[in-house]
Amino acid sequence: MKYTKLGNTGLDVSRLCFGTMSYGSDTWQGWILDEIQAENHFRTAIEAGINFFDTADIYSKGRSEEITGKYLKEMGRRDELVIATKVFFPLREGPNSQGLSRKRIHDSVNDSLTRLQTDYIDLYQIHRFDERTPIEETLEALDAVVRAGKVRYLGASSMAAWQFSKALHLAGEKGWHRFDSMQNHYNLAYREEEREMLPLCKDQGIGVLPWSPLARGFLSGSRSRDTMDATARAKTDNYAKDLYACESNFNVLDALGAVAKAHNASHAQVALAWLLANPVVTAPIIGSTKVEHIKDAIGALDLELTAEQRESLEAPYAPRPVLGHKQPSFR
Repeated sequence: MKYTKLGNTGLDVSRLCFGTMSYGSDTWQGWILDEIQAENHFRTAIEAGINFFDTADIYSKGRSEEITGKYLKEMGRRDELVIATKVFFPLREGPNSQGLSRKRIHDSVNDSLTRLQTDYIDLYQIHRFDERTPIEETLEALDAVVRAGKVRYLGASSMAAWQFSKALHLAGEKGWHRFDSMQNHYNLAYREEEREMLPLCKDQGIGVLPWSPLARGFLSGSRSRDTMDATARAKTDNYAKDLYACESNFNVLDALGAVAKAHNASHAQVALAWLLANPVVTAPIIGSTKVEHIKDAIGALDLELTAEQRESLEAPYAPRPVLGHKQPSFR
């Protein structure tokens, strides 16, 4: 396993972050694996040297955090592990059940600590930007949970670059802890983040943790112009079709296949290697519904693409509307 720093912090994280949205309850999404099925996935990741694990309170309405906490406690050393979770989306109906108010953040961090069976969260992330709560209230509450020792570092997820820049500036101005990472929508089939967000992160020393680095399986090579529902997840994943099913992206998929063949590698390995070659990217967040997915992703760490190959992968891309800021990435 290879490791790097999270942005400008001193925190060591594996170059692959293990996302645990796939584990919880199939009553939340039909393709989710249960606790027993998840065990070998966590063991494989930890034995491979992955120390960075990402979940969220919304995943299976808290069940993912419970499973993540259980297996990391059993299989890993807490001082070596980096546990990340997120807050924003509602786990229940009713007032104060969503968003980033002071009340919601303080309640949610305590609930996540309980489910994760830990005294502190290494990276606490806002899952989306809350337009209904003053940003000052959100940032002050996040600073408070860091000062209380419940959280070590702060992160954000998909939003406009101007919103992230405003948050960074305001935190600095007030002397509050700033965001150290950005978990954004970025892959070969969606590159709009290259316009503003990635340059901002590079300038500010922010670690970048791309979600959906394989475009919800689109870049794995299992889908084609004729077959978008080749896997159990794809059959019910209309969100993926809305995000990625366009002719230019199928051209990207064709280019991906050609480079994969040249390296005798999988489509997924090439797609991840392309991300890892970008110096602003800290760690793509990989998910797995099969243990082989983890092993395959690890193979990307030693795959080096030539400049010509990177250009061939990027050439077919066509600009897209902004996608992933408003909608839940887990739909």
